[in-house]
Amino acid sequence: MEKLTLPDEEWRTRLDPDEYAVTRRKATERPFSGRYLNTTATGIYRCVCCGTALFASDTKFDAGCGWPSYFEAIDPANVREERDTSHGMIRTEVLCNVCDAHLGHVFPDGPPPTGLRYCINSLALTFEPIR
Repeated sequence: MEKLTLPDEEWRTRLDPDEYAVTRRKATERPFSGRYLNTTATGIYRCVCCGTALFASDTKFDAGCGWPSYFEAIDPANVREERDTSHGMIRTEVLCNVCDAHLGHVFPDGPPPTGLRYCINSLALTFEPIR
């Protein structure tokens, strides 16, 4: 998998200010505000920065947490996990493995079959419907 590395100025040009804040500066969108929170259409959720396929709609579920949630990545090689100790918490951050975009966090309280809940910012995603 080839990495995409761009200077910060290029990311600022490619992304709107909110997308930039979430994906490049690790901000978090307000709960229940994301454009994909209630999306139920069939399709693929991709990285807003580089277009890498991240999550399939058939793994999306309503976790009631305020962010789109998925029980597994479309391809484990497309995401990377890192320990996050910010804000006085210990969490597992989820990043795009191609461009290092911050996507959200993963928690061990999801449904079967994985028991995982990928809690992802809508601002880090684009949606490609499948008809």
